[in-house]
This record gives sequence, C-alpha cells and structure tokens, in this order.
Amino acid sequence: MNEKEFWSLISKMHIVEEPYEWVINHLAKQSEEEIASFEILFETYFSEAYAVNLLGAAWIIMDGCSEDSFAHFRAWLIGQGEQVYKKTLDDPDYLAEYIFPIYEEEGLTPELEDMLDLALQAYTIKRKGDDDWNDQLWNEFNSLIESKGYDYPQQQLTIDWKSKDELKAKFPKLWKRFGNKPLGY
Repeated sequence: MNEKEFWSLISKMHIVEEPYEWVINHLAKQSEEEIASFEILFETYFSEAYAVNLLGAAWIIMDGCSEDSFAHFRAWLIGQGEQVYKKTLDDPDYLAEYIFPIYEEEGLTPELEDMLDLALQAYTIKRKGDDDWNDQLWNEFNSLIESKGYDYPQQQLTIDWKSKDELKAKFPKLWKRFGNKPLGY
C-alpha cells in the first residue's frame, strides 16, 4: 500500500456505514504485507503529528490534553483525510474553521481512539477469523512491522508555552472559538 492508497482508504471512511469495521474488513482481505504497509503509513503520520503545535491546539480545543487524549486527537486528525491533516500540520489554527458546529451541539471532542488499532484488528481477523485480543498475534504483528524496517519511535514533547495567554497569542482563531468554551464540557 502506498500513500495514495492509504489516503484513498481513509477518505472512503466518510461515505460508508460503520467506517471502522469497513476499513478493518477491507484490510483483512488484503495480504499481511498490505496490512503491515497500512500500519506503517498510519504510524508514520501519527508520529509526524506528535508535535508541540498540535498539542497546543488540542489543549485549547479540549481545555487540556492528556497523553491518551493527544493520541486520540492525532488519530482523529488522520481520520479527517489528507488535506485536513496536511493543512492542520502547517497551521493548527485552521481547526477553528474546520471543526463542525455539531461538535459543540453534541458535546463531542475531536478524538478517534478506534483508528489506533485498525491494522492490528485486520491482521487478527486474517490470522484467526475474529478480532479477539491475542498477545501472541500482537507480538507477531509488531515483529512483522519491524521486519519491514519500521521502528515505533519513542517520542517526547517539550511544551513551549507557559500560560494560556501564550496559547491565545499562538492560536488566535482557536482561542476565539474554543478558549472560553472548549469542546466536551
């Protein structure tokens, strides 16, 4: 699977019922190599989004952001598709324009935990016929990914702001929309 195929698959999620199940079932029909390629591309984009600017944006949008929440936020960002992903990496303030009003109306947050293990679930279905957690298959899957030359990076961010005022100055559009009314509250 190449980048174009990856992003095409992500964009199709927006037009199907049960998008996560659809992707998992689609991937499960592919070769183990294709499933591994999907995982490597996902992890590459996921790691690329591990950036202090995106953490600052998420912090404003949700009035704080734990490590888990930031992982779910980055998965959500990938799930929005290539254009939104790239535009947001270049300018996180763009999310003030992009996030749909339904998030406020429904008390939603921009987080998609389900995106984090699509490839592993597909691999598990392919290998044993169901997606029940299996430590042995998880280890096998990670070994397959590493055999392709991908090492899951150990990352650490250093926050470059000390106050809400600094975040407000750094992301004026996000602050205007979410600073006093963060999502999920």
